[in-house]
Amino acid sequence: MKPVILNLQNIAKKFVGNSSNAVDNVCLKLHKGDILGLLGPSGCGKTTLLRIIAGFEQPQTGTIEIAEKLVYSPELFTPAEQRDIGIVFQDYALFPHLTVVGNVAFGLKKQPKQVVEQRVSEVLALVQLQGLEKRYPYELSGGQQQRVALARALAPQPQLMLLDEPLSNLDIQVRLQLREEIRDILKAAGTSAIFVTHDQEEALVMSDTVGVMYQGHLEQLGTPEEIYTHPASRFVAEFVTQANFLPAHRQGSMWSTEVGCFQFAGKSTANNHDSAELMIRQEDVILQPADDAALVIRTRRFLGREYQYCLQTPSGKELHARTMLDTLLPVGTKVNLAIATDKLRVFPHGLG
Repeated sequence: MKPVILNLQNIAKKFVGNSSNAVDNVCLKLHKGDILGLLGPSGCGKTTLLRIIAGFEQPQTGTIEIAEKLVYSPELFTPAEQRDIGIVFQDYALFPHLTVVGNVAFGLKKQPKQVVEQRVSEVLALVQLQGLEKRYPYELSGGQQQRVALARALAPQPQLMLLDEPLSNLDIQVRLQLREEIRDILKAAGTSAIFVTHDQEEALVMSDTVGVMYQGHLEQLGTPEEIYTHPASRFVAEFVTQANFLPAHRQGSMWSTEVGCFQFAGKSTANNHDSAELMIRQEDVILQPADDAALVIRTRRFLGREYQYCLQTPSGKELHARTMLDTLLPVGTKVNLAIATDKLRVFPHGLG
């Protein structure tokens, strides 16, 4: 078992004037060398939690340990500069009057010149910026500036890296490329990291562990596969998988909906209820044309490798399905849904 690099216990933070906690009793552990993605919508508390870990905000309760060293308790507050962390901000925060080398060397001032030069050379090679050492930030692209910010944070070899929406200011193509590179860079450096994002795909791709936050709570903590295939709450299911939800009523061993009956044999907190919501992922839907079917195809979108269909139920509710290109159905076609029983998830009505 890898050692624990970060240990949060019962962290809570309430801002003056707010009735609810911005961060509410969060507990989590991060192991050395792992990357944790904090995922959630705006206002869910993920950035506040990151700032608490960094030492920019002080919680009201709980404890924080970094590399087995206590840095916060109700009786102890270690300032940010003494926590042995590196930080990459959303806007890069580079010094415009310093070259790439000057920016990267900024946190190494107290070390001998030869050591600084060697370390700067190492991290610039790690982020693939060799040959750009003498350029200033305004002479770099957004992706290159973000690599400089990453190199500057990595240079002092911190125990923990914190990244606040590091890709949000970049064009989509650069984001797709750089998210792979950042993961590779952190892994090559052996650095533990936490990054904040509201992008579901980004969190799943970059993380070893994903923490989904909602209204200050840590809704679920697990591997990307666990979060996606076994969401712990309706919110996680909806936010991470962008799934469909169908109101359903129990009929014996079946769940009856306005578009048909489905069998669910798995475990669920809804098993003790007579009504619930069925979660159906878009990619798990099989469309079966039938003249007497209840669903109608309203739109079809070509997405390159697949089609996305928008379906309308008799009550006017919209459902979405994604299929491979070999399923080509015209708008207006009536269809039934088929879903494998092991793909369904059931959630009680009205529960997050």
